[in-house]
Amino acid sequence: MKKLLTVLLSFMLVAVVFAGCKKATTPTGDGTTGAKYHIGIVTGTVSQGEDGLRGGDALAKEYGTVANGGIIQAITYPDNFSSEQETVIADIVGLADDPLMKAIVVNQAVPGTTEAFKEIRAKRSDILLFAGSPQEDPNVIDAAADVVTEANSLARGYLMIWSAKQLGAKNFVHISFARHMSIELLSRRWAIMQQAGIDLGVKTYFETAPDPTSDVGVAGAQQFILEHVPTWVQKYGKDTAFFCTNDAETEPLLKQIMKYGGMLIETDSPTNGYPGAFGIDLTAQQGDWPAILKKVESTIVADGGTGRFASWAWSLDYTTTAGLGEYAKRCIDGTAKVANMQDMLSAFEKYTPGAAWNASDYTDLNTSKTDTNHFLIYQDTYVFGKGYLGTTKQVVPTKYLTYKAK
Repeated sequence: MKKLLTVLLSFMLVAVVFAGCKKATTPTGDGTTGAKYHIGIVTGTVSQGEDGLRGGDALAKEYGTVANGGIIQAITYPDNFSSEQETVIADIVGLADDPLMKAIVVNQAVPGTTEAFKEIRAKRSDILLFAGSPQEDPNVIDAAADVVTEANSLARGYLMIWSAKQLGAKNFVHISFARHMSIELLSRRWAIMQQAGIDLGVKTYFETAPDPTSDVGVAGAQQFILEHVPTWVQKYGKDTAFFCTNDAETEPLLKQIMKYGGMLIETDSPTNGYPGAFGIDLTAQQGDWPAILKKVESTIVADGGTGRFASWAWSLDYTTTAGLGEYAKRCIDGTAKVANMQDMLSAFEKYTPGAAWNASDYTDLNTSKTDTNHFLIYQDTYVFGKGYLGTTKQVVPTKYLTYKAK
C-alpha cells in the first residue's frame, strides 16, 4: 500500500512539473512568458478606411493581442470623429491607464489627437506617441508627438507630372473642389504641378467637381464625374492624365477613363477605387497585398489598360499603421531610435517587400523651421502592366519643395 501511494505521489509530482513547464513556455505575442510592455493602435473603423485597421490586424497577428498575452491593444475612433472629439480624446487617453503601455500609434491622426497626446504626456512621459497622416496643423501635432508621418504631397506634385510624361501624357487634368484646395499642402501641390508642367512640357488644367460632403452627397459627386469624363476626354484628348483629390470620386473616374480613354496617375493603394470601378472581388485576397496587386493588375491588363493606370503597390494607410507599430516596438526594444528617418523607413519596408520608399523632413514654409520628427514619405509608383516607374530614384528639384501657391 505504501509502495502504491509512493508511485501515485510521484506521478502527481511529475504532472505538476509538466503543467508548470507548459505554462511557462506558452508563447505570447512577444515570445516571452508575459508581455513586458503594450503598444496601443488607434485607427478608424472598416467603414472609414479598412486598410488602416488591417494594418493593426497584421501587428496583432504577429505579436499577439493584450487579451491573449501579446503586446497589441487595438481600438477604433468613432466614424463621426469630427463631431465626437471628446470621445476620440477619451479613448486615446484611456490607453495610457494601462501601466504596461509604452507606445501609442494613431492612424489616421484625426482632430483631437494632439489634445489626447498632450494629456497623456502630462501624466505618462514614458509613452511614445506616433501619429500617421495627421489632420491637424503640423506645428500643433509635431510639438505633441514623438514621430509624425504623412504622404509627401510636395514631392508628389512634381513626380506626378514627371510620371504622366513617362506614360506619354501631353496634358494633365487636376480634379478637385474648394474645401480641398483650402488645405495648404494640397493647394501647394497643385501650384507645384502647374510649374512642373511648364518645366517638363506637360500642359496642366483644373476641373472643378462637387464636394461629396455638400448637399449632393457622394452619389451626386460620383454621378458628376461619370457624366463629365467623356466630355473632358474629348476636350483634352486621350493622351491626358487625370488625378482626383477625392477617393470617392476616383472610382467613377477610373471607370470612365477605361471606357473613353486617358490615364490615371497614382492612387495610394490598389484598393482605392479600382475594385469598385472594375468589379474586382478581393474577399479572398484580404490582407495579402501582393495577391491584391496581382488581381487588380490582371483585370486592368485584360480590359486593355496596360500602361494607363498606376497606384502604390502597398496601401499607404495599411503600411502606416503596421510600419509605425513596428517602429514603436523597435524603439522600445532599443533596436531603433526615435525620430530617426532610416529606422522609420526600415520598419515601413518590412511590410512592403519589393517597393521602394523615399522620405524627407517637413519644413514649414512660413517660418523655415524644420521638424526633424515629421517625415514626408512616398512609395514608388507601380504602373499596371509595366511595373515600378522609379519615382523614388528621381531627384525632386529643391525649388518645388519651397514653391508657394499664388
